[in-house]
Amino acid sequence: MAYELETVRASQEIFYYLLEHHELQGEKESALYKAYTEQEEVQNLVKSQGELADSTVERYGNVIYLIPKEENHFLGFSKAQLKSVLCKSNATDRDYYLSQFVILTILVEFFDGQGSSSKTREYIRVGELQNCLSERLKEGAENAREEEEEGIAFKDILEAYEALRSDERGSHARTTKEGFLHQILIFLQKQGLIDYVEQDEMIMTTKKLDNFMDWNLLNQNNYQRIRRILGVWEDE
Repeated sequence: MAYELETVRASQEIFYYLLEHHELQGEKESALYKAYTEQEEVQNLVKSQGELADSTVERYGNVIYLIPKEENHFLGFSKAQLKSVLCKSNATDRDYYLSQFVILTILVEFFDGQGSSSKTREYIRVGELQNCLSERLKEGAENAREEEEEGIAFKDILEAYEALRSDERGSHARTTKEGFLHQILIFLQKQGLIDYVEQDEMIMTTKKLDNFMDWNLLNQNNYQRIRRILGVWEDE
């Protein structure tokens, strides 16, 4: 199928913008947004370029996102990169899986997958998040049943968490529970997924994460899988 040069150029401009900024907001870039939403050929070309870049291009509300696929280590993060950013030096796999467990716990605490909007709270404090982590890890280790089938050994992750020291002074060292959480929260903030008000020890989600959860992640299959991983059962 042949496309007009102007159509191809518009699609390339939109895709390049997404590569640079990862999202295109209708309010900020109205001309590009209008071209994508009102011209089917432009939209098809942008999506095609996304597929070639091992990504998907999705519009949630008035924002267009470039979303790397799971194994896309060029636009996304590899396991090794995440381990380096989120965990202490010489981290093991169980430290890495603990970091992922923290992120999943944050998602479940903010979103319940029900109704027109899945969000159930506006903020959570760091101390409450720490308590949730301890409770869920201990429950998971005690009840270990379907968790092993999901590829997570709760006993190992619990040991990794308990191996971290506690520091009431709020140390940012990655060898402490407080520092470990701090590093993850800073990372999520840099990705535009949360607002972390450090002085108030308060965590809030961004519109970007709210949109992604409502439109993408929290279909019931994905949501129930996350709940099973975290040991949140339907009869609780």
